[in-house]
Amino acid sequence: MKKSIKENFLTDLIIVGAGPIGLACGIEAKKNNISYLIIEKGCVVNSIFNYPTNMTFFSTSQKIELSGVPFVSHGIKPNRREALEYFRRVKESYALNINTYEKAESVSKTGKYFTVITDKAIYHSKFVIIATGYYDNPNLLKVPGESLPKVKHYFDEPHPYSGHKVAVIGAGNSAVDVALELFRIGADVTMIIRESRIKPSVKYWVKPDIENRINEGSVKTYFNTIVEKITPNKIFIRNKNKITGIDNDFVFSMTGYHPDFSFLKKTGIKISREMCPVFNRKTFESNVKGLFLAGVVCGGINTDKYFIENSIKHSETVIGEIASRMKMRS
Repeated sequence: MKKSIKENFLTDLIIVGAGPIGLACGIEAKKNNISYLIIEKGCVVNSIFNYPTNMTFFSTSQKIELSGVPFVSHGIKPNRREALEYFRRVKESYALNINTYEKAESVSKTGKYFTVITDKAIYHSKFVIIATGYYDNPNLLKVPGESLPKVKHYFDEPHPYSGHKVAVIGAGNSAVDVALELFRIGADVTMIIRESRIKPSVKYWVKPDIENRINEGSVKTYFNTIVEKITPNKIFIRNKNKITGIDNDFVFSMTGYHPDFSFLKKTGIKISREMCPVFNRKTFESNVKGLFLAGVVCGGINTDKYFIENSIKHSETVIGEIASRMKMRS
């Protein structure tokens, strides 16, 4: 049976992505009397929903507040549950116009208008903002066995892995958080790290904890080491020219994430040699006129460059630019 498609829905602005920055863009559009629609393939702040259950943010609650809506958390740094509650409140406070569980499949421009095709409708708009983040696209190891069911690129909670042999790949915040949570519930944890040390950017209140666990041998760690292949019962690693097989039940490959470059390219946005979308650093407009970027998607593979707290102002800049152009047209 052919699905029903709604066509010719015209609005001033389509925002792709309902993460914190997509919400901020919607709020600014509303303040400037710009008609808009936010399209999100999952739930509101879908990436935060998929964060580990026990995750604590690096930023303080005050620094990730949107448009004057107070973010009150039990501690200085909010956790995942508090963030989900907060952003739900923001959505409700501003009665934001959001279509959740609707996936944007393409964005194209003909003449003065954009056509945004989703799995449910076809929209036309004067401007488009892409605020899709990067969390849906893990960086793959590209080794044999990576597709095995025991290999995971996301972590929810530690309980299912208690008493099992678990390898954690990576040296950043995600890898460290996973290793510590698994260690505390009785998993046999081995960290496999390409670098010679834990990354300096690891949360300052967590870094001494993991270093102490490594130094005392509670978390076995191989530095300057890469993964060669993964089998149902082992993981094979290479250090210099030596390959070692380690007994293993589960693998958490916490090697980072990247934007959906294929989607960006389909919109006409150019990608630089440094694997970063091309855009104007002052206006956040891409090489496609009227098509803007906002939030962590701007960093490309440099996912440590933009965070919620330093990307919120993107919304003010982008919507200010759009509002100015609309006044010129009228």
